[in-house]
Amino acid sequence: MNTQIIPDKKALFRGFFLIGLSGFGGVLPQAQHQLVQRRGWLTDTEFAELLALGQVLPGPNIVNMAVAIGSRFHGVAGALLAVAGLLLAPLVLILLLATLYQHYQHTSWLQQLLAGLAPAGIGLLLGMVLKLAARLPRRRLPWLLAVLTFLAVAGVHLPLWLVLLVLAPLGIGLAWRYPQGGL
Repeated sequence: MNTQIIPDKKALFRGFFLIGLSGFGGVLPQAQHQLVQRRGWLTDTEFAELLALGQVLPGPNIVNMAVAIGSRFHGVAGALLAVAGLLLAPLVLILLLATLYQHYQHTSWLQQLLAGLAPAGIGLLLGMVLKLAARLPRRRLPWLLAVLTFLAVAGVHLPLWLVLLVLAPLGIGLAWRYPQGGL
């Protein structure tokens, strides 16, 4: 039986602060590790569902997830604490880095450093995608929707809003029609 841990307000702020502080190259892999594996606040399924919700809402996915998770545990105050925790460290850090970048932006060592960081960011994102894909139900419909979404966005280069406008209602309708994932 999976017992969920409910964080107090301090733990909620601290948890999202650590996610924001350590999530270089994108915080979703770090968020999944912290929220599901390390802290036990969410299950893998809940994380995937909140990520999907974060994808369809306007704004950064992780901020949308912080609002939903914080609100789930402590209402509006929890949502504000989670978002503040998530954004505080990166805001201070990015202001410092922007100041340094403004001074050193034309140096070759900085250009090489930035070019070398891109593969690491892609690797982090790919690792999270593979972890989430491993937990996708072993039925055809979820995989079909995932492949259709990928092909529409990456293959055909359709705008994300258009893909979501068509495939999100389709996915919701299929989940409603087949609640146990019959296909």
